[in-house]
Amino acid sequence: MSRGPAGPAPGVLVAVTDHAAERFGQRVPARRGELDPRPEIIERVSAAWAAGRVSEASGGALYVHDLVDRDVVFVCRHDAARGELVVITLWEGDRLGEPRVPRRFTDALRDLDG
Repeated sequence: MSRGPAGPAPGVLVAVTDHAAERFGQRVPARRGELDPRPEIIERVSAAWAAGRVSEASGGALYVHDLVDRDVVFVCRHDAARGELVVITLWEGDRLGEPRVPRRFTDALRDLDG
């Protein structure tokens, strides 16, 4: 699952798009209880990257496979020259059905922001 024979590049700076943060809030139960999921996403992506849980995707994207929840796959763009990894969105592997966090909770959070 690692990227190439040497695995992923050591250490990257991880950034998270608004879309990825929203999807994480909708689909994945937070473990920290924070309103902004970005720190948790960054921690999880960094740990998975360091563990080599990275695979190639189409269009130059990379899949970073979560260590905490094996069904969660972060879709990322990697700028190797700058040492940056941008989390664009996330998917839940083979999981079918409703999100694990009901929409009414994420809608209520959106109402608080507005």
